[in-house]
Amino acid sequence: MRTGKAYIHDMQKMKMNVYMDGQKVPRDHDSFVPALEKMALTFDFVSDSEWEPLLTAVSHLNGRKINRFCHIHQSLDDLVRRRELTRKFQLYCGSCILRCGGADTINALSIVSYEIDQKYGTEYNKRFLKYLEDFQDNDWVAPIAMTDVKGDRSQRPRDQANPDSYLRIVEKASDGIVVRGAKSCISLAGYADELIVSPSRALSKDESQWAVAFAVPADCEGVKLITTPKPEGRKRKYMPAIYAQYGGSDSFVIFDSVFVPWERVFMCGEVDFAPRYGQLAALYHRFNYTACKPAMAEIFIGAAALMAEYNGVERSGHIRDKLGYLAAVAVLIDAAGIAASCQAKKTDSGTWIPGGLPTQAGRWLACTNGYKEFEILTDIAGGLASLLPFEGDFFEPEVGPLLHEFIQRRADVPAENVHKLLRFIHDTIAGPASGIHLAGTLQGGGTPIMQLIGVLREYDVEEKKNVVKRLCGISGSGLEDHKPEKKTM
Repeated sequence: MRTGKAYIHDMQKMKMNVYMDGQKVPRDHDSFVPALEKMALTFDFVSDSEWEPLLTAVSHLNGRKINRFCHIHQSLDDLVRRRELTRKFQLYCGSCILRCGGADTINALSIVSYEIDQKYGTEYNKRFLKYLEDFQDNDWVAPIAMTDVKGDRSQRPRDQANPDSYLRIVEKASDGIVVRGAKSCISLAGYADELIVSPSRALSKDESQWAVAFAVPADCEGVKLITTPKPEGRKRKYMPAIYAQYGGSDSFVIFDSVFVPWERVFMCGEVDFAPRYGQLAALYHRFNYTACKPAMAEIFIGAAALMAEYNGVERSGHIRDKLGYLAAVAVLIDAAGIAASCQAKKTDSGTWIPGGLPTQAGRWLACTNGYKEFEILTDIAGGLASLLPFEGDFFEPEVGPLLHEFIQRRADVPAENVHKLLRFIHDTIAGPASGIHLAGTLQGGGTPIMQLIGVLREYDVEEKKNVVKRLCGISGSGLEDHKPEKKTM
């Protein structure tokens, strides 16, 4: 397993194919340091006794101790620990750790590559397991590169004016394939070792060139990463804060005639498995949301409750109602994740997957309430939290003491504490990463309609119709003979 220092050193050695604001920049550019330092925690904490039980696992390939973000779930306990790890990182950093995407996609690949082999006699799973061993031994970081740019949404991939609107195979050779296209909204791609690419939708029989899954180094020839850094808070001059140290980034990833050797190709034309891959990757990713989103809600609850206390209104009925709403949603999302863990099952490949219904329902609840969380925090914090003067103004000799005087709330709460809390809330609701947090809450892992589609895919509506038929005396329910045995006295 790598250390954080070794990880950052590896990023510094990679070829320069990251673009930011019109320039080609190294991966350790100042704008990316908050993201690198947050990712480094996932390496350095493995030696911490508090984190080690969650952050490490035993590889099913060779019995070696590995980072859990490189692990394939081998039991229900693995899924439980993964949720706990996600939740713990969220509460520690105050934001998403982002390394979950790579773990989600390798777990999906472990299942789909096996199932393709079982149907078609291919060797994708053999290739994948060899790649997985390298992935684990090198402790690699990778995003889930799934979302195509899609072009005209009313047209299928085969009907697009630009056929590269969905990433596709443009050439096959004896030693590999060549692909063209782009993937958008790819978190952490700008500071990853690898890119693991998959199809993003169901495909018809004549769309085999778009049914492709593979892995390439993130600095591979032809890969261009147009990257936007996302600091969690504005850079601090006077008041260091844990959450403000960290950040992330998102990339628009262009594949400009990229060569992929066969040993790194895990799907090539098997259109019937494209939706299976997408559904599994989404399931794992949404499962993680049932841990990080309630943790984020708890941070919102803490900030809102503390602001209400500083303002002296913590016992007001409408404040308690709003905090109760936030708490109820957080508990229900977390409960959905716990239920999903309890309903986990083992696939034929040996990989365990979480229960689908509670996973989809929990993620849907998080999606549809994310904006409400921002609304409640903004409401309780008041207008100043959105329009707070710069940090430096509070330390300017002339106006600084006056600013601290006039933001004072309760006499027993130091003005400095009020300032620190307002600074946090300001960065949360009106800071550099506020927009991505809002959009990610709604769209990360799929929009709410996709979760409802997932719910209905697994929910047995026919069974419920038959229950009602039986209750109403309508024939044809198939349940007429299922009567409890009458007992005589």
